[in-house]
Amino acid sequence: MRMGARGAIGIVVSALLLWYAFKGIDIAQVVTALRGSDLTLWVLCTVASQLIFPLRARRWRTLLNPVAPNLPFGPLWRATAIGMMCNNVLPARVGELVRVFVIVRERREVKWSTAFASIAIDRAFDALSVLLLLVLAMLAPNFPSDLAIAGTPIRATALVLLAIILGLFAFYFALARWPHAAEAAVGRVTGAIIPKHKDRIGALVHTVAAGLGVLREFRTFLAAFAWAMAHWLMNALAFWFGFKALGIDAPFMAACFVQGIIALGVSVPSSPGFVGVFETMAKLSLPVYGVSEELAVTWAIGFHVLSYIPITLIGAWYFLRMGVHLGDVEAAKAEEERRVTGEHEVPR
Repeated sequence: MRMGARGAIGIVVSALLLWYAFKGIDIAQVVTALRGSDLTLWVLCTVASQLIFPLRARRWRTLLNPVAPNLPFGPLWRATAIGMMCNNVLPARVGELVRVFVIVRERREVKWSTAFASIAIDRAFDALSVLLLLVLAMLAPNFPSDLAIAGTPIRATALVLLAIILGLFAFYFALARWPHAAEAAVGRVTGAIIPKHKDRIGALVHTVAAGLGVLREFRTFLAAFAWAMAHWLMNALAFWFGFKALGIDAPFMAACFVQGIIALGVSVPSSPGFVGVFETMAKLSLPVYGVSEELAVTWAIGFHVLSYIPITLIGAWYFLRMGVHLGDVEAAKAEEERRVTGEHEVPR
């Protein structure tokens, strides 16, 4: 797969942020801190960081269950592992496309459009969960109370964000339950406020609505959200084990805060595996809890390496064992685009 402009920009962004992350950091002290850290806690950190991937695969089954009932866990897990591996080694997050290709190839009852829409919903629930945990961390009693953004106390900002998140949750459900009415309402609002971007926003909302359509039952919707929360609480636990391995005295909610800041950071274009972005966001966020920049970067290096290697090796093993070829992924994507285009052609 070609890198493209986005991939090239991501490499440049990662290089610049990697330079910033290590600026002023004594590498010798980083190495010393890692050598003196608790190996048992790092093992727990690694295990917890890998458990998020089977949790993601299980959540995916909930998203697909209304249209492809009772999918076995195996194909979902293999597709997830391969997709995460590709995200770690290939640019522009093409692993999501590979994940769709693998599940469609293994399970014929899953249509390409359905799988692709489910990935969009998967990421939408990710955003909702991570932001909710970030806001809860900012509202926690042990969060530094003297912090402010543009002169506004951080807790006031957190309350505004909480209201936005609850609004998004309600909007997601409205899209799932009443897609046509919700899409029409968005079209009217964007047409009045930002008409230039009406079509683009409309297309995005339609894609999300198509995926959410399988979650029209409130019980299923809540189940998908619960699995997403389990995923990100497990990831925060992995962060926290890493803190403890280095002797960082920070509460569990600090892990939720750092996780949220890092998640916001990796939304920008970057190199595969978010190299540089991850370390910079850790350097900016952990000091909020009184942790030195040097120790923050040390944690980021240790966690990043230990969380990156296992899933990359597991995904690569499945990739080779199943004989997946990136050229086949490109061909399948092109074929799907031709099919969709053909369905929407106006007869003459």
